[in-house]
Amino acid sequence: MSYLLRVQLPDRPGSLGALALALGSVGADIISLDVVERGAGFAVDDLVVDVPPNALPDTLITAAESIGDVIVDSIRPYSGLLDTHRELELIDQVASARDDRLQVLVDGVPRVLRVGWSTIIDTGLQGAYRVVGSQSAPQTQAGSAPWLPLDKPTVLDPESEWVPEIWRDMDTKLAAAPLGHHGRALLLGRPGGPDFRPSEVARLGYLAGIVAGVL
Repeated sequence: MSYLLRVQLPDRPGSLGALALALGSVGADIISLDVVERGAGFAVDDLVVDVPPNALPDTLITAAESIGDVIVDSIRPYSGLLDTHRELELIDQVASARDDRLQVLVDGVPRVLRVGWSTIIDTGLQGAYRVVGSQSAPQTQAGSAPWLPLDKPTVLDPESEWVPEIWRDMDTKLAAAPLGHHGRALLLGRPGGPDFRPSEVARLGYLAGIVAGVL
């Protein structure tokens, strides 16, 4: 079983090593690490860890937070592919696709940006509509999108009136970025959190901007 563990830890020598030792003490093996964000004296990292069969995720949280000033932001089961150049690979896949490039994009984004689902949304005479969605996208769609058009990537208020009730019930965190200059947007959902970090929103914007050029 693999888990994606997002932790905030002191940005000082030895912190990551101490965390690795603590996780190892409960049988967890770190197999991937991404630095999500760095701030004044702290870092936010995403760790993919393998654990023994029947291991409880709570033991990972307890082990991680046994280290001083370490905070576990979230923990989720993880079954995605592991690679270090996710954005570049997705851009290449979109560029080389013969058709359904938008579908290739939204199917790849959850793995690349580690979210639950992604859709491309636009507005027409009848209001907002989904152009295409990932296989994991919720069946319930947003009937309006008062935040369109966008001029930059942004975090959206998950409690706004336009957000479907079922999204709110699942505590879905939302972020979006403009996809070209035609009013469309790439919308991401992360049920249960964690919140989108500024660095993640920036990555979303860069990815959407490059892909828009490819499309």
